[in-house]
Amino acid sequence: MPAYVIFDVEIHDKDQYQAFMLGVKPALEKAGAKYLSRGGDHKVYEGDWEPRRIVLLEFPSLLHWEDFYNGETYQGLKAVRDACSSARLVGVEGIA
Repeated sequence: MPAYVIFDVEIHDKDQYQAFMLGVKPALEKAGAKYLSRGGDHKVYEGDWEPRRIVLLEFPSLLHWEDFYNGETYQGLKAVRDACSSARLVGVEGIA
């Protein structure tokens, strides 16, 4: 069943973040992931969550996400991402 990953990202260095994006986009495609939302307008309707930039990804399964996240390619790119931004992320299994 599909899995969804929600990133709440705050970018500190836009140029360096763009370098991260150039590497992560093809890596995501190779992992079978697709963007469902990437930095579009958002509005909080309830609660005290104050998201910054929302990115929503769909993976074929939670296992695909975990393999991607823990893999050598993403871990190398994550170091770039961590240097230019801060993020919260959560993965959730979809409904079959």
